[in-house]
Amino acid sequence: MTDAPGTTETGTTERRSPLDEVHRAAGASFTDFAGWQMPVRYSSDLAEHHAVREHAGLFDLSHMGEIVVVGPEASDALDYALAGKLSAIVEGQAKYSLLLARDGGVIDDLVIYRTGPDRYMVVANAANRHVVAEELRARTAPFEADVFDESDDIALVALQGPDALEVLQQTPGFGIEGPGNDEEDFVDAVAALKYYRAIAATWEGEPVLVARTGYTGEDGFELYVAPERAKALWEALQETGGPRVVPCGLASRDTLRLEAGMPLYGHELSRDILPVQAGLGRVVALTKEGDFVGRTAIEQGPADDAPVLVGLTAEGRRAARAGYAVFDGAGDDADRVGEVTSGALSPTLGHPVAMAFVAPGFAEVGSSLFVDVRGTRVAASVTALPFYKRGA
Repeated sequence: MTDAPGTTETGTTERRSPLDEVHRAAGASFTDFAGWQMPVRYSSDLAEHHAVREHAGLFDLSHMGEIVVVGPEASDALDYALAGKLSAIVEGQAKYSLLLARDGGVIDDLVIYRTGPDRYMVVANAANRHVVAEELRARTAPFEADVFDESDDIALVALQGPDALEVLQQTPGFGIEGPGNDEEDFVDAVAALKYYRAIAATWEGEPVLVARTGYTGEDGFELYVAPERAKALWEALQETGGPRVVPCGLASRDTLRLEAGMPLYGHELSRDILPVQAGLGRVVALTKEGDFVGRTAIEQGPADDAPVLVGLTAEGRRAARAGYAVFDGAGDDADRVGEVTSGALSPTLGHPVAMAFVAPGFAEVGSSLFVDVRGTRVAASVTALPFYKRGA
């Protein structure tokens, strides 16, 4: 659910991460992400991608938005404001959900953490931070709940990969928030932490939310910490992990999420797409009581001929990219039946993969299609998502 990179010149008005100094010292290349100068790569996209699949990668996600909803009716407010049933999650649990427009289109995809009995933290894509905060304020106004945009007070570091747990456990300074604050308690607690769960921890005595979440298809953790502590935490994780922990730019994060079949806002998700078209019908809790924004449109569903999201795989090395046309044949008389939303030469699988919206009649797994890759029709096969699954 992250923002897509767009290369730009470094400008004086660009926002910078609290880890900017660290990235520049490491020789990172930068790109613009929703007005933020963020590291797109340090060494090579391929090396960083493989580091996450094989050991661990360290990502700076401090450009993401964190919006807190708090109050005695916060649960009811979010049940109305969002597509999921947020009242059903318990303290310390996270949930993936959607902020829908009244016509059912997706304004943003979100991860929501319940951090207290009456407190939630909504994590939004950087490009949508302000609109998400505004929508939440408007939608929660009838309820006894307050909305605070705390994005500028929170930095986010993600440690992702099969070695992430061990590195986190071995990094000194962590404890569990509360009496005792014992490092051994933290080691046990983080080992027991389930996927899409979070614990209130401390690092060197300062609060940090440790969540077993991520956007790479690997095991891993996302650490929410005060901006002034981010640099020291980043360096501690690197020092502990040594060569097992590689700083990674957001370009490798994009190929990792693509292999894992995870949607990217602005590509697979937009205001023109209903969740069911993108394979996210399950995210919408139509069984929850009461109304929620977009419910009527979701119940009506898309038009019968509305495009649906599929995975595509191909042979060779010619990868499809976002915007490339999809056809039902190789000849000049073939009909255009869809468009690629994301694509790359998969570093893990060694062949091209893509996601595309196609006409429903061509969405069956095994269907043969063709993608126009810079003037050449490349054969592709409709494939079930995800392309890559950890442990498979």
